[in-house]
Amino acid sequence: MELIAITGGIGSGKSVVAHIVKVMGFEVYDCDSRARALMADDDDVKSQLIQAFGKETYLADGSLNRQHLSKVAFGDEQALACLNAIVHPATARDLQHWASLQALQGAKAAFVETALLRTAALDRVVDGVWHVTAPADVRIGRVMARSGLTSQQVEERMAAQAAEDIVAPGEHVIVNDNCDALLPQVIRLTNHL
Repeated sequence: MELIAITGGIGSGKSVVAHIVKVMGFEVYDCDSRARALMADDDDVKSQLIQAFGKETYLADGSLNRQHLSKVAFGDEQALACLNAIVHPATARDLQHWASLQALQGAKAAFVETALLRTAALDRVVDGVWHVTAPADVRIGRVMARSGLTSQQVEERMAAQAAEDIVAPGEHVIVNDNCDALLPQVIRLTNHL
C-alpha cells in the first residue's frame, strides 16, 4: 500500500484536497484530529503531558484544558518543543498502526493530512507527498474568513510554518488558487496510484 501525505501551509487547502480524495473512496488520516484524540484518550500521552505541564493540563472532568496548554506551550519555544516531543511520536505510532490496518484491508493507497510533515518526522513514514500551495493573499483571506484572525496574525502563523511550506524535490504540487483546476489535478494524481 502507498501512504501519501497531503501537506501545505495554513490556508493552502489541504483539507479540501483531503475531502476530495475521501469522496473518491480513499481513507484519510487527519493528524490534527488524531493528535487531539490522543491527548484526550491515550493514558501514556496524558501522563506525559501532566508531568511536563502540570495537573492543570486536564480539567476536573478529565478533558484537555486547551486554554492552559496553549498559554503554557505557545510562545515558549522550549515548552512547545516538549509538547511536540510528546505528541508527535504518539501520532506517528498511531498513523503507522492505522496504515497497517488499511494495508490489511487491501487498500492500494491511503492518505495522511498534515501541516507538520517534517516537524513531526512523518516524511520518513510516507511513500509520497502531495504539497498543496496557494498564493499568500488567497491563504490569508481563507484563514481570516474561517477563524476571525487578523491579517497580521495569519502572516505570523505562516512565517512560523515557513520551513514546512517549502516544496521538496520529488513532491507533487497541487495549486489551489481558487480556479477550477483543483479537481483535475487531484484526479490526475490519483490516476497514477
